[in-house]
Amino acid sequence: MVLTIFDLLIVPFYFALIYFISGYIQQKNIPKAPLYKWYRKGLLVKVLGAISVCLIYQFYYAGGDTSNYYETTKAIVGLLLKDSNVFWKIVLFGETTRENYNFFDASTGLPVYWRDGASLFVSRLVVPLYFLSFKSFMVMSMLLSWVCYSGVWRLFVLFTNQFRELEKQFAIAFLFIPSVVFWGSGLLKDSITLAAVGWYTCHFYYFFIERKYSLKSAACIFISSFLLISIKPYIFFAVLPGSLIWLSNDRLSKVKSRMLKTLVAPLFISIGVIISFFLLSQMGDVLGLYAIDKIMDRAVVVNLDQQQGYYGGNSFDIGHFEATPLSMLGKAHLAIAATLFRPYLWDVRNSVMLMSALENTYILFLTAFLLIRLKFLGFFLLIGKNPLLLFSILFSLFFAFSVGIATSNFGSLVRLKIPCIPFFVASLFVLKYFYDQKVNSVRKKKVTSRHSDSLRLIQNNR
Repeated sequence: MVLTIFDLLIVPFYFALIYFISGYIQQKNIPKAPLYKWYRKGLLVKVLGAISVCLIYQFYYAGGDTSNYYETTKAIVGLLLKDSNVFWKIVLFGETTRENYNFFDASTGLPVYWRDGASLFVSRLVVPLYFLSFKSFMVMSMLLSWVCYSGVWRLFVLFTNQFRELEKQFAIAFLFIPSVVFWGSGLLKDSITLAAVGWYTCHFYYFFIERKYSLKSAACIFISSFLLISIKPYIFFAVLPGSLIWLSNDRLSKVKSRMLKTLVAPLFISIGVIISFFLLSQMGDVLGLYAIDKIMDRAVVVNLDQQQGYYGGNSFDIGHFEATPLSMLGKAHLAIAATLFRPYLWDVRNSVMLMSALENTYILFLTAFLLIRLKFLGFFLLIGKNPLLLFSILFSLFFAFSVGIATSNFGSLVRLKIPCIPFFVASLFVLKYFYDQKVNSVRKKKVTSRHSDSLRLIQNNR
């Protein structure tokens, strides 16, 4: 039982602390940035999401990942008094030798995630929060959600600065989607990786697109990339090609000749993909099981495993595929659709899935509406109208493919998909905005034409 009476006593104090500090930050920044009127609302929703994760994992699931991260962190911190040298070896360098493991005993507790490098990394990362929370599981989750909120908030600000008219829509996309708030707020990998994508995207924009070269942006790009590679490398697989194509498209958007753009665009996109593939192929030692030459085999194994009976029939099947590029690309449309739109309402098996299914239904209908209204080709032509929109869609599609091809269990899917959902929903809102502008423009022309015809008729009658 990781939740204790102490949690119930200390949580209100920390919640009040977060409430007043976020209010101060909001009031301080509103005069120069009116967008900050959303700051405290978004943060409090995220903190409540963290509390919800703690309660549901404790009383509904009776344990799970978030509890295991806490127990692992608790065991690591227990070494500080027993042998501080071993403590620092594990926290700073992740030394998981048998000799170091032998230092754990009944007084420290045993680390659940000793052989899982990515999960152990998360537990090592939150050690400072363990002290700041006075060993409270729920407060640790709240503090982590507070830290990670900065990445989500920066995404909201970045997109809204590009499209001022869509402030409310972006608040929904980045701050208030229920499943993203829930799965992206607790003591989980997803909270950190979602924030890392936000930090990477914003500082990539400042450094490479705005060309505001600063040590801070360079450091943030490096740190966020390191976090993604250390925790969930496949997210880095999705964000790198999209960002390089984003950079290419931004440079291309400054070319005035439409013909030259048409001729050069495929070349720029190809160069972005080639550079991404080259960089990823050179990172084999860093990526380990997620290296280019291993990830396809891993995708097949994980996909088959999650279809087994011990998952309680809570799975779906996109069909058989082999560990080859052509075979996997042949399932791309099914993998992407599964990530973006499933579980459907008829897939629902529990209340958590229902929350995701309701969101997916809205996303599916909005996507279908835009594809039909823009006559499919127009949908994709509009994407190239804005470099940030292009990146957002490309990241969503690359990510959706990587998750959908390696996941066939709904329980995993609703969690793994959350980094791309805010980007995809925000992209749909932008496309809807472009569509509405087009419709309004046509209507104005018709009204103007009718008005001109009426004037001519009056003049002729005279």
